[in-house]
Amino acid sequence: MTDHTRYASPLSERYASRAMLELWSPQCRHRTWRELWLALAEAEHELGVTDEGGRALISEEGIAQMRAHLDDIDFDAARDFERRFRHDVMAHVETFAAAAPAARAFIHLGATSAFVTDNADLVLMREGLTLLRAKMVVALRSLAAFARQWASEPTLAYTHLQAAQLTTVGKRATLWMQDLVLDLADLDHRVATMPLRGVKGTTGTQASFLELLRGDHDAVRALERNVVARMGFTRVLPVTGQTYTRKLDAQVLGVVAGIATSAAKFASDVRLLQSFGEIEEPFEDEQIGSSAMAYKRNPMRSERINSLARFVVSLEENANLTHGVQFFERTLDDSANRRLVIPEMFLATDAILLLMGNVGGALEVHPARIRQRIAQELPFMATEKLIVRMVAAGGDRQKAHAIIRRHSLESGRALKDGAERNDLLERLLADPEFTLGAGEMKDLVAAERFTGRAPEQVAEFLREVVDPILKAAPAHDAAESLRV
Repeated sequence: MTDHTRYASPLSERYASRAMLELWSPQCRHRTWRELWLALAEAEHELGVTDEGGRALISEEGIAQMRAHLDDIDFDAARDFERRFRHDVMAHVETFAAAAPAARAFIHLGATSAFVTDNADLVLMREGLTLLRAKMVVALRSLAAFARQWASEPTLAYTHLQAAQLTTVGKRATLWMQDLVLDLADLDHRVATMPLRGVKGTTGTQASFLELLRGDHDAVRALERNVVARMGFTRVLPVTGQTYTRKLDAQVLGVVAGIATSAAKFASDVRLLQSFGEIEEPFEDEQIGSSAMAYKRNPMRSERINSLARFVVSLEENANLTHGVQFFERTLDDSANRRLVIPEMFLATDAILLLMGNVGGALEVHPARIRQRIAQELPFMATEKLIVRMVAAGGDRQKAHAIIRRHSLESGRALKDGAERNDLLERLLADPEFTLGAGEMKDLVAAERFTGRAPEQVAEFLREVVDPILKAAPAHDAAESLRV
């Protein structure tokens, strides 16, 4: 079959980054298996594992051959072995042994399949979280620049999707960033506390290794610590069955789904703002919004974020369901499922963050449209201030309320009947019972008087929360181009 006559995942063909695709590739996975087998052999050699006659079972020559052949994996041979054995781990044991014949006798010694499969999954997930973190920082950096630029620009705020009071464009961006900051804290915790499954044997009792080390319990513990350290981890699960608890998958994928959800909130807001004409996602010179409606400028990148995020969130439940049906020490009904779910969640969320960084770095703000929409609502928002000012000038509160209420309802009705602008203020000034002058009125309804501490909150949030994160991030973090 040619490349164009067989299915290929859109995540690999269209959306995910090269780095994330490489991480979940067969090459990276099976190289990690070989690293684990090498770490086990080196640790067993260091502890002096011998046969019954006292001869060393682990040779330095074999270890050298293993180390020399971590990358040159014969996938065709592995495929042939798996077709014969119906066992992927043994297929790769044989393939590795063919490349390192001096190690054939001790590759996988004392281990069960989960030694490589489970430990490798934890290695890959930890690296996957690190890749996602870098893209989260890119998105934060883009949004921080946007928030700083528009920190003081008043805009309508919404509750219940109805115009409420005012906020600023920059303050709204801090809400998007706040979600990512919370996600970063979860992600960093998971990376810092990620344990390896370790060296546990077939049902987690370490019986095979206890036999191999002549009943020396301390030596078995030392073996495990040695392997874990060689793989770059500082923690190991103290107890497991044959596999590590799938609770770990659920916890990690919960963080990944949380990141996708934060991006979805951002994308939903951008889509709404673009429908209002206030803010638009980037649109390239030759980009086509619609094949039929040439004038259309659709928020397709934000829509794609929402689309992919829905997919990611639907998989989070899957991880919990899998954990709940792992009978006793393990069942195999997790295997095919996890091959799909774990890489796809990382690949999809990687694509989401690529999009978020791209959109956040080139949002187009239309201040005139924002102010036009404020002008329709602001006179209504100012009514409480007008009542208070009339009373402060010696007026009757109930009378002031009645006057302003009558004109507010009439102005609101006029807008609903097609009036082009909100004329509440003119109606009030024309009423002889209204006691405030035009100058005082203009001062009271200035949009900047309704944004509270929003500009200051932006500055404080960036200075105290976001800037330290960006400063601590690697300097090479940069936005990656979208493929489509």
